[in-house]
Amino acid sequence: MVSRKLPPAQPFLLLLWLAMGAFPAWAQTGASLSGVVTGQTGAALPDAAVTIRNADTGATRIIATDGGGHYQASGLPPGRFEIRAAKQGFADETRTGISLAAGQDATVDIKMQRSTPDACASGHEFATTDCTLTWHGITLYGVYDVGVGWVSHGLPESAVNYEGESLVNRNGYQHRFLIAPNNLQQTSLGIRGKEEFLPGWFVVFNASSGINPQSGQLANASVTDIANNGLPRSSYSEAIDGARAGQPFNDEFYAGISSTHLGTLTFGRQRALGTDAMLVYDPAGGSYAFSYIGYNGTMAGGGDTEDSRWDDALKYRLAYGPVHFGAMYKFADGSGGCYSAAATWTAATCTPESAHNNAFGFDLGGEYGKFSGDVVYQHYNQAISVLNPLLGPQSPTASYQSTTDSINTNPINGANLIATTNTVYGIVTDNRAIMFAAKYAWDPFKLFAGYEYIRQDNPANPLGVGALDQGGYLMSGVEDNNLDSPKHVQIWWTGLKYGIDSKTDITLSWYHQLQNDFRIPTACSPEAGFRSSCAGTLNEESLYVDHHFTKRFDGFAGVAYSYVSGGLAIAIPHGPGVPYNYDNNLAPTIGGRFTF
Repeated sequence: MVSRKLPPAQPFLLLLWLAMGAFPAWAQTGASLSGVVTGQTGAALPDAAVTIRNADTGATRIIATDGGGHYQASGLPPGRFEIRAAKQGFADETRTGISLAAGQDATVDIKMQRSTPDACASGHEFATTDCTLTWHGITLYGVYDVGVGWVSHGLPESAVNYEGESLVNRNGYQHRFLIAPNNLQQTSLGIRGKEEFLPGWFVVFNASSGINPQSGQLANASVTDIANNGLPRSSYSEAIDGARAGQPFNDEFYAGISSTHLGTLTFGRQRALGTDAMLVYDPAGGSYAFSYIGYNGTMAGGGDTEDSRWDDALKYRLAYGPVHFGAMYKFADGSGGCYSAAATWTAATCTPESAHNNAFGFDLGGEYGKFSGDVVYQHYNQAISVLNPLLGPQSPTASYQSTTDSINTNPINGANLIATTNTVYGIVTDNRAIMFAAKYAWDPFKLFAGYEYIRQDNPANPLGVGALDQGGYLMSGVEDNNLDSPKHVQIWWTGLKYGIDSKTDITLSWYHQLQNDFRIPTACSPEAGFRSSCAGTLNEESLYVDHHFTKRFDGFAGVAYSYVSGGLAIAIPHGPGVPYNYDNNLAPTIGGRFTF
């Protein structure tokens, strides 16, 4: 018998055949890992790099997610594994402590958070991407937002005003074209930092201020009222109330410590918890041109616009998995002025008061898949609302006008009283508010809804003439008993944001405010005449389109319509019904925004 040698390739083929024959038996004992990679909103992330590492052997396997964000790895040996997901624009996410038994099929879903953009390396990169102006952990940032618009019933503007005129205005009396500031976002400039000093521990700070984009002046709500002191109503310019009152840092000014696991604690001038929630759950994102709750601030401040930011406040934030928690406390500050309950009094007979304007609040929220929601409670003592310019030589002397140098609307005369020059007139209340807000992402739609209940009472501790308001302005007129009975305010809102494509959104919003009848005796009807203490409603609907030409620059166009009824259609809140000049306003707007 003649022996024959195998060709040189045949031993290799024989070994390969034996290995393939044995593979099915091994594969039957192999384990598998699969899951879905999503973003913070729950949207699937395709083309994310998922690295599966065997902690026992160090062997790795890299898989790209498909169009639905899915990944799958099979044929894994039993052992311990860790998974890391990476994608440009998102922070890496790692899952450890995964143990696989023979034949086990395990599912591990991964949610990724947006990462802080890289620092800009060139002018071209700054112009074409969303890189940050960061140096050694310190970042310069800002926004410039301006447009043009038309209003059916508006007023002349001032150089320090930071809101447009889209909302119905009590004194608006003529249609006009105007420059519209801060339509989608407040024009601002700020600097922030986060620097690690121990593993997992950081020093953080932020200082930012709002600006009028036409004049470059600091936003100053108080001056808009002061400019109208002493003028007849027909001569008023646009006047607003707000927390931005010409302070060097009229938005936020705080510093603190942050821990990777224990949360962040900061102290200084900070946005209220209600303001933070409003910016997240308002379909229009707090836009002045298209959002009542952004423009007005009553909801964000828990009853008064001035309380949308708290001075001398501690703020704590903690996130644990899908749940987050916030707490805030404001220390009393400033001067309480000089007060007397007597109908007639002088500077010699009033009692100096201490400020009792402390406040506190809590926030609890979380995410579940594509749904997120928050509950916010706020309590603010001696909240101030500046509603009307002061009476002066040129003003009509009708009783509904604000009374110079007054407490409880009782006029006084004598030496050493607070002059009306450069001062404001305000109503003081103690406020409590609870808010519920939610949103749901259902690509390409985002749905928003919210509700807030606010109760206002006359202050337990009155303020007097000479008390300090926002920005250090003195109050020469103070009302501590404006409410005949507790005032209840309810605000609802809902909206829809539709992503036409990756660069273009269209947003539809609806806002509704309702107040109770807090006048005693109740005598509110068209026949009896309405007062500001009568029940009433305010509504606003808006629609706008926003297109991003680049990461930094976007253009927008839209329209808002608002109208009031009942007690909310009364212009001057101090006496017999003085109605709005017009109870509605139509405001189309077009403009652009540059963010860095």
